[in-house]
Amino acid sequence: MKPVYMINGFLESGKTEFITYTLAQPYFRIKGKTLIIACEEGEVEYEDALLKKCNAVLEIIEEEEEFTTTNLVELEKKHKPERIIIEYNGMWNFKNARLPWHWKVEQQITTIDGSTFPMYYNNMRSLLAEMVRKSEMIIFNRCDGIEELNVYKRNIKAVNQNADIIFEDSNGEIDTIFEEDLPYDLNASIIELDNMGYGLWYLDSLDHLERYIGKTIRFKAMVLIPEGFPKNYFVPGRMAMTCCADDMAFLGFACEYADASTLKQKEWVEVTASITKEYWEDYKGEGPILHATSVVKTKAPKDEIISFT
Repeated sequence: MKPVYMINGFLESGKTEFITYTLAQPYFRIKGKTLIIACEEGEVEYEDALLKKCNAVLEIIEEEEEFTTTNLVELEKKHKPERIIIEYNGMWNFKNARLPWHWKVEQQITTIDGSTFPMYYNNMRSLLAEMVRKSEMIIFNRCDGIEELNVYKRNIKAVNQNADIIFEDSNGEIDTIFEEDLPYDLNASIIELDNMGYGLWYLDSLDHLERYIGKTIRFKAMVLIPEGFPKNYFVPGRMAMTCCADDMAFLGFACEYADASTLKQKEWVEVTASITKEYWEDYKGEGPILHATSVVKTKAPKDEIISFT
């Protein structure tokens, strides 16, 4: 079977940029020739030097009527590639695309210009739906200044629930957590945080503290009482490994508790606390402050360290 990588999206959505970036990566410099079949020509072109360096050849199919299994097989015979990348025309209905029987789609990726997505979604929804329906990955680029990314995600998930959705701006991938992705119910009377929940809650609180002000949470934590800490305060938190054993950090926020003086360093407790936003010197500004209504000694969890790997 001949492996095929299908890249689709509307004109100027970033298809060519994605393909050229991929070709230039060391992991893609694999044995054999790569045939690129471009079904439209945008502002970005494939540079001859890059194609030569990556042992790739470019063929262009300009008309949808020419995208036939017969013509595709002829291109395969002509170049004898090890793999094929198809840059599909976004204005051609993806439902009508036919590949030779011995070509197997290894991966399908859709690129979307975040700044023009609402226009295409509102006016060409059927074409867009056919693009994303079977894509494993949806890449939204040019997302600078866009606040409705959660709406974009819901729009795509309505068509393809299993797709991985990536948002990028001029600085690279946008690392954001959407409310619907949180593994706990923000409307619960007490938000129960397990290992994964604690890690996501900590990270999300740094960016979206407004979601948690006035909420009550409950979690297991290790006690940390920094030297010189104010009376009736401690830091309940968890050790976290972000990439390797040498990259460990203690994740926790200041917590007010009337009996904090009775706690011991590194003992395990179950904390029930409400969340406010207040000035704290160590934060160098305002940030999350916990107000404990209950701190109960408990056993250490089975997995004491949270991993983000």
